[in-house]
Amino acid sequence: MLLEARMPFALVADKLKIDVPVVLGVSVLVEIVVHYYRPMLPPIPVQIPAFLGTAIALILSFKLSQSYDRWWEARKVWGAIVNDSRTLTRQVLTFPARSSEITERIGRRQIAFCYCLGQSLRGQDWTIGAADHLEPSEREAVARQSNRSLALLQRHAEDVRNLAGAQLVSDYQRIALDDTLTRLTDSMGKAERIRNTVFPTTYRIYLHVFLYVFIVMLALALAEVEGLWQVSITLAIAIPFFLLEKTATYLQDPFSNRPTDVSVTAIARTIEGNVRELLGEEAVPQPAPPLDYFVM
Repeated sequence: MLLEARMPFALVADKLKIDVPVVLGVSVLVEIVVHYYRPMLPPIPVQIPAFLGTAIALILSFKLSQSYDRWWEARKVWGAIVNDSRTLTRQVLTFPARSSEITERIGRRQIAFCYCLGQSLRGQDWTIGAADHLEPSEREAVARQSNRSLALLQRHAEDVRNLAGAQLVSDYQRIALDDTLTRLTDSMGKAERIRNTVFPTTYRIYLHVFLYVFIVMLALALAEVEGLWQVSITLAIAIPFFLLEKTATYLQDPFSNRPTDVSVTAIARTIEGNVRELLGEEAVPQPAPPLDYFVM
């Protein structure tokens, strides 16, 4: 997740490393064609690229809005996971009639669940951050499952059943615990839906085609502006369009392991600190430090 810090110029330049040379090439090519074949070219009123640019701006604003909605929904899902992780820990600490090793095991497993889910959404090794909070036998059993996050929630449910079987929690308390686990399952499913639902690729392709048509029309409309000025003006007008398009593209995938991601690892670390404090531990991890201008 990007922080309120100045983004390095290298990051912006990297986003435009393909588009800027293409725009320069198109502008120079149009300048050459206009120089040698001016009488053969029909005049292009500046109103035509202006109208086309307005239409592209509307399309871009729609895409940016939809992309941000996906990113914000993902952030709300992880906010719900934070709240339910705290609730689950509080419940297993206060509901049982007496202390039990199951209580700490559920707390530790919930930490592992948060790390596991975040890593899985990014397509990375699920054990990073999670393995240290699971017993070896449990880690091996979970590793055999295709959906490790779901397997961890199922083990929560089995421990709740054991607490009820030992009459350490009442029926009403068991229902409350099950409701919390159900909300965690729902949040996991929502995050997976965002991760697995692909933003229409044709939308991006058509938008790029319109952008390049706009650039050609703009360069032709600026035929009266000779030399490098035409190239510079065309480039200056085109760059904001491409930057907005890149921003929308990155936001639409909030679990793609980029600086624009929802900071699932940092959120899981925050949950770890909260849960371990509730379990009575003194040495708890501090919030994840930012990586320059973003936090993962």
